[in-house]
Amino acid sequence: MALPELIPLEVLFGNPERTQPRISPDGKRLAYLAPDEGVLNVWVGTVGSKDFKPVTRDRLRGIQQYEWAHDSRSLLYLQDIGGDENWRLHTVDVETGEDIDRTPFDGVQTQIVGISDRKPHEVVLAINRDDPHYHDIYRLDLRTGGLTKELANPGFFDGWTADRDLVVRVGTKPLDNGGMQYLERAGSSEASPDEGNEWKIAIDVDPDDFLINITHLIGFSEDGTKLYHVSSEGSDTARLVAYDTETGKTEVLAEDPDWDVFYIGFLLYEGLVHPRTRVPQLVPVLRERLEYIVLDQSLEADLETLRAVENGELYVVSRDLDDETWIVGFGKDDGPVRYYSYDRSAKKASFLFEDQPELSKFTLANVEPFSFASRDGLTIHGYVTFPPGVDRENLPAVLHVHGGPWGGRHMWGYNQINQWVANRGYVCIEVDFRGSGGYGKAFLNASAREWAGKMHDDLLDGVDFIAGKGWIDRDRVAIFGGSYGGYAALVGATFTPDAFRCAIDYVGPSNLITLLKSIPPYWVLAARQFDKLLGNVDTDSEFLWERSPLSRVDQIKIPILIAQGANDPRVKQDESEQIVAAMKERNLPCEYLLFEDEGHGFVRPENNQKFHLACEQFLAEHLGGRAQ
Repeated sequence: MALPELIPLEVLFGNPERTQPRISPDGKRLAYLAPDEGVLNVWVGTVGSKDFKPVTRDRLRGIQQYEWAHDSRSLLYLQDIGGDENWRLHTVDVETGEDIDRTPFDGVQTQIVGISDRKPHEVVLAINRDDPHYHDIYRLDLRTGGLTKELANPGFFDGWTADRDLVVRVGTKPLDNGGMQYLERAGSSEASPDEGNEWKIAIDVDPDDFLINITHLIGFSEDGTKLYHVSSEGSDTARLVAYDTETGKTEVLAEDPDWDVFYIGFLLYEGLVHPRTRVPQLVPVLRERLEYIVLDQSLEADLETLRAVENGELYVVSRDLDDETWIVGFGKDDGPVRYYSYDRSAKKASFLFEDQPELSKFTLANVEPFSFASRDGLTIHGYVTFPPGVDRENLPAVLHVHGGPWGGRHMWGYNQINQWVANRGYVCIEVDFRGSGGYGKAFLNASAREWAGKMHDDLLDGVDFIAGKGWIDRDRVAIFGGSYGGYAALVGATFTPDAFRCAIDYVGPSNLITLLKSIPPYWVLAARQFDKLLGNVDTDSEFLWERSPLSRVDQIKIPILIAQGANDPRVKQDESEQIVAAMKERNLPCEYLLFEDEGHGFVRPENNQKFHLACEQFLAEHLGGRAQ
């Protein structure tokens, strides 16, 4: 038995051929992301034709996110500079090709708050131009380019929600006790813009329920009388709830006793609500694999037709306003995503494209879920990916730790990292340690003050569980991850120096005190979360230092590879460089890569390939696997 052909890094970590298709609101045009001169840009063409051409001209980092305005002629996309996350809003006229930076402000972040078919030429934005801590509300007129400040942040809102008339109705207010409130405009749609005295409490969120992925807003119904949100109030798991803005009563619409409702991310939101009424129709629940609770039974016939098209996980990606044309995707663990256009009237799906057709030329691995009991009795879930073509016995392994940590999690399906690891000859182990999203608030709250504590124990227990099956050589295991995963890799090297053969950290913090002192000023909600779940930088400095890898550099016994983006606003460059300097001072084995044009994670394909080439050469040296 032997490993299959080596998959080139440019296939695994290069640009997709085409991805993120979205139908225009009028159903006449289709857009998607595809390379133009090697850089991801938006392409647009007429539905059913081959007249697609690029309408954007980015030549640096590529466009990662975009959406249609409701005039069906303008595209909106956010772009930063070098990964600094100071997003600027660009609009593109798909007929003339004119690309305009609508928020050309240095060091300022723009967020899209609302678009609507009722006001197709307007966009509501949140911009922290006046105070970096808080975003104010602005209105952009797509026809004239006029940008008008409409609502000043009273100094406590950290998020805004607009209704279908593009009136900002709700603001999110973090509380000092770790809880949160959703405040509603007392005068509803007719309220005049004001700096705070017309707001009333709509929903009070207890500190135990105020958690990433556990509580968040989805949006208003068409008539503005219902505010849909995800909440764990009265339940361990997050449920879909409708809040009646007239009576103040709430109604639970969907729930699962063991898993959270998971309305997060591009593929798990926009296609699941009715495009006009904005009523949720499909409710995603991320169990071991993605499944749906169907609220609108009129969609059952569509789902039955679509499930017969492909065997992969179904994503309803985009729908036109008349709800006649859907764009859907089917994800697999061992192949590219396949996209289709679906005609609801004809009940017919027409193939569009695969996002990475080159993958089909290679043998990919299957992703398998597993679970085990942690040392203190929690049920921990995870996924394991084995190298194809070899016996599952005494293999080297890589523990891949996800970022976040709160709300982050691993998922079944195609993933660049686990396929790369398996193709190079290693077992890829992915553990959803306590604090991971999707498993309820008790599981998430169990991570409180457990960085380098029980969260790390869960990772070790997961590796030992897999080793107990005889699948891996416990003495040949690397730990690898980014952001929190990078921190976990450093913890593995410093707190448990005998547990791993080597470690790879990218954009991971090494000193929790300097991390908390340097978070972006607009992370008001995140700061409250850190106070509760990690520790307060003013009152818990001794505890935070004790849980910092930098405090235990002298314990390091294994080689470490560290990579950093110079423009990272979340985990600053100093987080990597202070531990690199400490290791060099002690003559400890350390490799360091700095990417001058990247931020929190690497976007440019050439940087991704350079980083992963260094990683696989590092792993090959210390674990004995393959490298390109």
